[in-house]
Amino acid sequence: MTLSGLVGFHRSQLAKAALRSAAMAAFLLALYAVIPVAHHRRHEYVALRLSVALAFFVVVLTNEIRAIQNHDEPMLRAGVSMATVIPLFLVLFAWIYLTMSAADPGDFNIILNKTEALYFTVTVFSTVGFGDIVPKVDLARIVIMIQMMADLAVVAIVVRLIFGAASRGIAQRQAPVE
Repeated sequence: MTLSGLVGFHRSQLAKAALRSAAMAAFLLALYAVIPVAHHRRHEYVALRLSVALAFFVVVLTNEIRAIQNHDEPMLRAGVSMATVIPLFLVLFAWIYLTMSAADPGDFNIILNKTEALYFTVTVFSTVGFGDIVPKVDLARIVIMIQMMADLAVVAIVVRLIFGAASRGIAQRQAPVE
């Protein structure tokens, strides 16, 4: 991947893309902050919530890849997509941990609030893992292992898919019209 797709942008284009990226990340965080947490019985529907969250993530990712390829400036759109899919991924897992903790306060060594659930998700994603929040039951450990494997997929595959789509979009625009 080269940076040739970034050459020649006007400052206004870069500013709009940066503003849209920041706005999307802020929107996702605000949505996470205001959506109430439903209290389910202990571990009821954790697999369903996880499946729905991951399926929703795949749908959004697929839509973002299409948007990149069809955009006038695919590389700028790829940056906006990254600012959408990464925060979405983190918010979805934070929501899952939050609902698990609300359903059973013994799932983690502390009862998670929204900030702590997001903080924990980011520490797992970044592989920092400070150890101040730890799972106490197998189901929580399993969900965290799923996040760890999905983290690898996001870093290795999703980033490549997004910037690959941008490269294909650029190539389509540079191809001679027959």
